Amino acid sequence: MPASPIRLGVNIDHVATVRNARGGPHPDPVKAAEIAIAAGADGITAHLREDRRHIVDDDITRLKDRIEKPLNLEMAATDEMVEIACKVRPHAACLVPERRQERTTEGGLDAAAQQAALRDVVGRLAEAGIRVSLFIAADPAQIEAAREVGAPVIELHTGTWCEAVAKGDIGAGTTEFDRLARGAVLAANAGLEVHAGHGLDYVTAQRIATLAEIVELNIGHFLIGAAIFDGLGAAVRKMRTAMDRGRKKIGTAP
Repeated sequence: MPASPIRLGVNIDHVATVRNARGGPHPDPVKAAEIAIAAGADGITAHLREDRRHIVDDDITRLKDRIEKPLNLEMAATDEMVEIACKVRPHAACLVPERRQERTTEGGLDAAAQQAALRDVVGRLAEAGIRVSLFIAADPAQIEAAREVGAPVIELHTGTWCEAVAKGDIGAGTTEFDRLARGAVLAANAGLEVHAGHGLDYVTAQRIATLAEIVELNIGHFLIGAAIFDGLGAAVRKMRTAMDRGRKKIGTAP
C-alpha cells in the first residue's frame, strides 16, 4: 500500500520580519503566501506574537481573506489571542509558548503544567470552529496532556533534533530522532493527528517524512532564507520534492 501524502505548511513570518525592518508594505507576506501555495504548499502558517515583531493583525485578516488554502494561526494561549482567533476564524490555531525576549520559539509548550488553562482555551477555539493543535515536545506526559485538554492535533518540536543534525552530532541526532518517532507513534495511537516542525531543512524534512504517523510539516525560516537565493516558489517546490522523496521510503531501511 502506498504511503499517505504528507502536507507542507509554509510559515511566512520572516517575510514580515524583512518588511518591518524598514517599514512600508514590502515585501508583503500575503503575496509570499500566494506564491508558496502556487508552488505546492498545502497551507500557510503565521505567528501573531504579543509584540507584533513580524506578523501584524492586518496580515492575519488579509491572509484569511485572500489565500485559498488553510490558514494556521500560531498563537500564545492568552485572552487577547483567543479573541483575535475567534474573530478571524482561521482554519487552525497552534498554541505555542511565547517569551518576549526569545528570538524564536525555544521549545515546546508545557501542556502538562497548564492543563486547566489550556482546556479552557482549546474549548473556546473549538466552539469557534477552529482546529486546535499544541506545539509540544515528543514527551509522553506532554502528549497525554494534549489528549486530556481536548486538542485533536499536536505538532512535535523538531528543533533539538535539527540542531544535533546541523552540528554533526550523530549520537544526539539518533537519540532525538528516535524520541520523535516514539512520540509520533504514541500520539497517533492516542487518536491525535501528528504534525512536526521547527528548524527543518531539505535534509531533515526528507528524513522526518519517513515517519508515517506525521501527516504535516510546518516550515518557515529555512524556506525564506533559501528564497533569497533561489526564489520562494523554487524553494517550496524543492521542499515538496524532498518530503515526497522521504515519504516513499516508509518501511525501508534508513
